[in-house]
Amino acid sequence: MSDLPAVPDPRDMRVSNDDRERVARVLHDSMAEGRLTVNELEERLDKVYAAKTFGDLEPLTRDLPAGNQARAVAVPQPAASPSYRIGGRGTPSTAIAVMSGTDRKGVWTIPPTFTSVAIMGGVEIDLTEARFEDAETTIQAFALMGGIDIFVPEDITVQVNGTGFMGAFENRAQDQAQPRPGAPLVKITGLAMMGGVEVKRRKPPKQKNKNKLIEE
Repeated sequence: MSDLPAVPDPRDMRVSNDDRERVARVLHDSMAEGRLTVNELEERLDKVYAAKTFGDLEPLTRDLPAGNQARAVAVPQPAASPSYRIGGRGTPSTAIAVMSGTDRKGVWTIPPTFTSVAIMGGVEIDLTEARFEDAETTIQAFALMGGIDIFVPEDITVQVNGTGFMGAFENRAQDQAQPRPGAPLVKITGLAMMGGVEVKRRKPPKQKNKNKLIEE
């Protein structure tokens, strides 16, 4: 069974008074052009003002020229939702580096609570291509004479609340992306002692066009 949420049909979205009036104007113009009779206009107007969704309005201009249809019913297209990132079983739950280095990156699923520890070593956590087990994730980052770099994509919401003691807990991702409905929320907390934790944005990798000719 797929973990991805069903995409709602835009035609099920509710219409506003302005949407109804726009269709009514098109119908009036169509009658003036001789495309509709007075009786047909009245019948369709009754249905226009009783319409609740874009799906109710669409049939009322379906037999009119394409330009009139486009002017009458502009069905809104839903913005791409980042909620496709949510779902699956999170593994692993830790990233530990002691006098060494480790990373978590690529395509992976992060659990609701993830702990990262760097002791005289370095850790890189890259969420650019990651999925999230839950809508809300907490990353606990602890750096002692070491460093932890956390890369977050532009389509997730990030809250950073860490402490630096003789070190730095820096949030370079702030004010670069507005919270989006349905977006995963990542809370980053912890302590940097004589070390550093840095959170920064990273754009998702661009898809390469395999058919693109390479100029010599």
